[in-house]
Amino acid sequence: MKKKLVTMAGTFCTMAILMATPALAAPTGDVSGVIEQTWQSAAQQIKTVVNSVVFPALDMILVVLLFVKIASAYMDYRKHGQMEWAPIAILFAGLIFSLTAPTYIWTILGI
Repeated sequence: MKKKLVTMAGTFCTMAILMATPALAAPTGDVSGVIEQTWQSAAQQIKTVVNSVVFPALDMILVVLLFVKIASAYMDYRKHGQMEWAPIAILFAGLIFSLTAPTYIWTILGI
C-alpha cells in the first residue's frame, strides 16, 4: 500500500513539473501577435488541404448519392408511375454549391 502511494505521489509530482513549463509567446509578451502570425502561416495550409481533400471528397459523396437517388427514383417511377423530383433537386443543388464553394468561401472567410 505504501509503495503504491509513493509511486502515485512521484508520478503526480513528475507530471506537475513537466506541465509547469512556462509558455513564452514572445519576448514582449504579445500573445495576440503570436496567434495572428500562427493563423497567417497556417491559413494557407488549411486552404490547400480543404481545396484538395475536403471539397473533392464531399463532391464525390454527393455525386454518388445523386446517382443512387436518380436510379431509385427511376425504379420507383417504373413501379408506381410517379417521379419524386425534390430529393434529386436537393442533391443536385448541394452538388453545385459544393463544386462552386472553393471559389467564394475563402473570400468570405478572408483567407
